[in-house]
Amino acid sequence: LMLVLYYGLYKFVGVFGAGYLVDTINRGVFDEILTPALNDVIVNYVRWKWLASLLAGEYGLFTMGLRYAVAIILPVVGTFFLAFAILEDCGYLPRLAMLMDRVFRQFGLNGRAVIPVTLGLGCGTMAVFVVRTLETPRERLLATFLLSLAIPCSAQLGVVMALLAHNGKALMLWFLYMVLIFTVVGWVSARIIPGKRSPFYMELPPLRMPSPRNVAKKAYTRMIWYFVEIIPVFFLAAFLLWLGDRTGLLAHIMKAVEPVMAFLGLPAQAAQAFLLGFFRRDYGAAGLYDMAGRGLLTDWQLVGAAVTMTLFVPCMAQFLVMVKERGAVAALAMTAIIVVIALASGWLMHQLAAVLLL
Repeated sequence: LMLVLYYGLYKFVGVFGAGYLVDTINRGVFDEILTPALNDVIVNYVRWKWLASLLAGEYGLFTMGLRYAVAIILPVVGTFFLAFAILEDCGYLPRLAMLMDRVFRQFGLNGRAVIPVTLGLGCGTMAVFVVRTLETPRERLLATFLLSLAIPCSAQLGVVMALLAHNGKALMLWFLYMVLIFTVVGWVSARIIPGKRSPFYMELPPLRMPSPRNVAKKAYTRMIWYFVEIIPVFFLAAFLLWLGDRTGLLAHIMKAVEPVMAFLGLPAQAAQAFLLGFFRRDYGAAGLYDMAGRGLLTDWQLVGAAVTMTLFVPCMAQFLVMVKERGAVAALAMTAIIVVIALASGWLMHQLAAVLLL
């Protein structure tokens, strides 16, 4: 398991996908080729300033919506789904469920819950659907809550790792705190919510060499599904931000959120990233990536921001699935608890990181 996490998640998804591929596509393709070409077209053919800003302004459909989706999110999602398809096809996932059964007992779950939790590292929306495979309503509620709180999707995880990879202490601090939150909240929730854990039985298939054809088909299908799902959301988020900027509404919202950013020890500009997080958590993490690239966040601010963003409210799609699967009351209650935990954790981590990362 340690080898899978290190080489499969950290090295392949984090270093190669979120590091090398994101940097190559973002700078080499968008910054050097596509964005200058689009700007030339706009200068020569677009006479309306509002349309030019909608296409290629600060909140442009191309410069923010498409670039975030293709340059920052797609490489991370693609590498994760490829790694996940290899583990799935070789028969490792059922063994992972058996391995983690004793751990998940502490959270009122059994080893079967490791499947939606692992899937949540790819896409939280899809993982909430898979929670249906758990046997009791109590287990489904517990798993949904932990997925929504402490399990980042692949794109968000990759961006956070890219943000903190330059500082080993910062990355380790973020990782240990996320494990601590998952453990403490899971343990407490299992003892507050009434009911018993169901018995765990699972047939282990033989281990085998993964089929390249199967791996490619699974990874491609999931990547296309994910990409088709997020492109409209990214365009919608960019359009709403552009509209809010044009009408002045965004400035008022940012002003209202500034005290929260100050409480977290973050600059006022970070409010934009958290607003983006309402649409998709990975979109918000991409906003932090942009800020870090411009040198607006110190290492200890990055740790606090990364913890808050990782624990922050589920994305719009995941929230709607939570309402559908668990009901509106349960979904709203979980979201309210998550907001409180996220803000308190962000403040705490900012204080700790300011001391530990000096």
